Amino acid sequence: MQLRIVHTTTFEYEGKATASYNQARLTPVTTTDQIVVHSRVEVSPKPWVFEYRDYFGTQVTAFEVVDPHDHMAVTATSTVHTHRSPLPAPSATWESLGTREVEDRWTEYLTLPERVAPTTDFAQRVKQVAADHDLPGEAARDLCALVHDELELVPGSTHVGAPAATAWQQRAGVCQDLAHLVVGGLRTMGLPARYVSGYLHPADEPVVGEHVRGDSHAWVEWWDDGWQGYDPSHDRAPDDRYVTLAVGRDYGDVKPISGIYSGARTSSMTVEVELTRLA
Repeated sequence: MQLRIVHTTTFEYEGKATASYNQARLTPVTTTDQIVVHSRVEVSPKPWVFEYRDYFGTQVTAFEVVDPHDHMAVTATSTVHTHRSPLPAPSATWESLGTREVEDRWTEYLTLPERVAPTTDFAQRVKQVAADHDLPGEAARDLCALVHDELELVPGSTHVGAPAATAWQQRAGVCQDLAHLVVGGLRTMGLPARYVSGYLHPADEPVVGEHVRGDSHAWVEWWDDGWQGYDPSHDRAPDDRYVTLAVGRDYGDVKPISGIYSGARTSSMTVEVELTRLA
């Protein structure tokens, strides 16, 4: 499937911003599951731009606007060809997760900072899920199903900085919360897990040429002799409607846009995402 994504972020300032310094992680990555055919990030007013890849392999567009401005628009346009393989059968064992090859290699994906740390009762549920399965990959899928079944997807039910514990306690959250909750649960099992940001075309059968409104999306990957992706929000493995932007330990590593500004007292932000199936 070939998809075009247009992601536009607009900032409006109260008064004028005298300078703005930002980083955008809005360029999809080429993997075995997807090929980036075309991608560009445009900023208005005209900025100074520098591009690099971060520690996790994400393409970062760093930019500065140093002329006074009362608004700023960042538009990322990408065309991506997706071809995802079915999720393979689990193969890693609990014993293999404790080896140096896994623990040392993926140590950053085994930590439990506040953003993903499970509550005491959720951690107990996680340990029971692990105990019920002979293979970590089986437990991982069961954990995703548990989170999907027990939490309701409610837009606006949490704020972007909320920890996973908040969503579990109120049994409601957004895709970011479900991903954080599963990441923390998987790491509690001893299974390396990372957070994935990207897009999901909302139609089950996207129509070629039809423009639809979408949103950024989040899911997870765990280590099972290779990174395996799963979407706890929909309790399924990603298919060709999914496009990966970035991976990291949690949302803090993959923010679409982050930065600071000076001058204006306050600012507001709006985001629009348009997806089109091209082929």
